[in-house]
Amino acid sequence: MFHIPRQRALLQSLALCLLLATVTAPAVAQLQIKNEDVSIRFGVEGQFWADWTRDASAAAAGTQGYQQNFYLRRARLIIGGEIGKDISFFIDTDSPNLGKTPKSATTGFMLQDAFLEWKPRKVFQVDGGLFLVPFSRNAMQSTLTYYTLDLNSLTTVNNSSTQSAALRDLGLQARGFLFRDRLLYRVAALQGERDANARNSLRTAAYLQYDFFDTETGYTLAGTALGKQKILAVDVGVDSQGSYRGFSANVAMDQPVRGGDEIGGQFQFYHYDGRRKFAAIVDQNDWFVEGAYYLHRAKIQPFAKYDTQNFVAAANAVKDCRRVGGGLNYYIHGQNLKWTVQAMRAMPFHGSTIRPGNEFTMQMQLYYY
Repeated sequence: MFHIPRQRALLQSLALCLLLATVTAPAVAQLQIKNEDVSIRFGVEGQFWADWTRDASAAAAGTQGYQQNFYLRRARLIIGGEIGKDISFFIDTDSPNLGKTPKSATTGFMLQDAFLEWKPRKVFQVDGGLFLVPFSRNAMQSTLTYYTLDLNSLTTVNNSSTQSAALRDLGLQARGFLFRDRLLYRVAALQGERDANARNSLRTAAYLQYDFFDTETGYTLAGTALGKQKILAVDVGVDSQGSYRGFSANVAMDQPVRGGDEIGGQFQFYHYDGRRKFAAIVDQNDWFVEGAYYLHRAKIQPFAKYDTQNFVAAANAVKDCRRVGGGLNYYIHGQNLKWTVQAMRAMPFHGSTIRPGNEFTMQMQLYYY
């Protein structure tokens, strides 16, 4: 993660907002530089949030009122391209949570993705640099296409202990596609958490997915396809370093119906156990389900979500919690310009020490790449 002074970050964010304001119409041409051997593309992504939160800690303390924040959840500049026929690169910068109070630990101008890819064959490709850890589908879904407002918080349980940068890590990855691109694999050796002398074991992660209908061959995976793809995918993933183990499994579906509508959703399961390596990752079995229905004529998409976090040890059962929420996406120009509203409520299980919490968020998303 690379930080710059606050004033400079603010100026860059203002410049990004101005750029985003120019792309509210559907993209009709790609902004790029190209010659015989090299092509470079440029893009921007911005997500502005208005958020009202009364979390569990405030409820437990009897604090009245809600935290109120206007901030940039994501403010990204994107550069990608090809060098010759079998080498590509992707660089994605961000200033996440800019303006949020209290200040987030991840706030500041940073490299989000930065990797090279060598593609000698479709069945075998090599990535090197900073990229998404191949552990779960939700972690690798595009931030633009979530069914709901954002990724699920259960997806980030291992993020801090493994010293990941927004679900990314530095390393090498082999990936490829078999059986007419229906079977996707990704295997990575990563930095993970480093001890003082960097002599501890590396982090390893692997992901395997099968697509029954339309295939997914990009860097990120689909959330909602807005009725343009037919997706039925099943996957499993593993993440490990030292004695720590993480496992994931997912079923995702996007089904076009009624000449342009879509029924979509996914079920994601996680098992985390930090063991002796990461004491902060308590042994737990977590899952969430989310679903949405897109009405193409009205350009709206109501959605709902539910998740539950269950700790294995009886002593930790008082921390068990479930969350339920729902909302609406309104697509003015597809993913290039959309509005989202979402309401969430955290509901502890019987006997839990966690108090109920509420959150209401509105988002404006602008995108061009």
